[in-house]
Amino acid sequence: MEVGGDFRRWDELLPDALGLIFRNLSLEEVLTVVPRVCKSWGRAVMGPYCWQEIDIEEWSRQHNRPENIDRMLQMLITRSCGSLRKLCVSGLTSDPSFSFIALHAKSLQTLRLPRSEISNPVVEQVAGMLTTITFLDLSYCIKIGARALEAIGKNCKSLTGLRRIMHPLEVIDKLSQDDEALAIASTMPKLKHLEMAYLLVTTKSVIEILFNCKNLELLDVRGCWNVNLDDKFVKKFPGLKVVGPVVVDYCEGWDNCSDLSGSSGYVAWDFVAGDVDDYYDGISDGFSEDEQIIEDVEMWFYDGPDAEDAAFDWPLSP
Repeated sequence: MEVGGDFRRWDELLPDALGLIFRNLSLEEVLTVVPRVCKSWGRAVMGPYCWQEIDIEEWSRQHNRPENIDRMLQMLITRSCGSLRKLCVSGLTSDPSFSFIALHAKSLQTLRLPRSEISNPVVEQVAGMLTTITFLDLSYCIKIGARALEAIGKNCKSLTGLRRIMHPLEVIDKLSQDDEALAIASTMPKLKHLEMAYLLVTTKSVIEILFNCKNLELLDVRGCWNVNLDDKFVKKFPGLKVVGPVVVDYCEGWDNCSDLSGSSGYVAWDFVAGDVDDYYDGISDGFSEDEQIIEDVEMWFYDGPDAEDAAFDWPLSP
């Protein structure tokens, strides 16, 4: 490289700039190749700038031995030096691992823990340390329920996105998960993005969510077969996009989804045992008239409880 010109040597780049560049590399390359290039790059990899965002979800699916995941988490989170803003990992198998994450979560905003075996008690214990969280993914976490969601809602006041997707076979022995929906409705008023596909919830509990989470822009209830919302009723919420409960073809993004009925994703269901519109006629909408278009909505699809390289397809509607 030209010396004394307008170009700066690669080994003289600031650590934060190197951190941005290294995000385009795989985890293996950052940990094993980059440190061997030069000393400055090695120091950058050991410091916090490369680990403000840690995404080892794919790696953890492929290396699903608990001890390996725990060691990797501890190493990378320690390197972040308290600056961790985003963490994605699949299959946590112990409550201590979740506690370790919480202890280093003072700057954490996005937390994705699908397929993890964390429990209600540990969530209740450490939820107070997750106050900066704005997006949380607890999909396929079968050991938690309404207690954990309530603790999260009461402590994570900035939460605007929640993903709580389940596998149909994981909820087959449950009578109802309405308690989870009601916990969401009563403690998470700032939600804008809620995915609760295949939860065993009913129309009544979903309506509670709609009337308590007034900022909601996206509601995914695909596979929630006990949810029947009249299309006319859904239009009372002009800023809301609803997907489900009918499961249709795979789509890559919001604009490509052809399964939206009346911009809501619901087929028109007739209400029995009373008219829901009459019940809510006296309640003011209280929503902005300017319907906002949801951009860059990340649509996730059912891939089976143990799948590693499965095609992302939803089961067909029954």
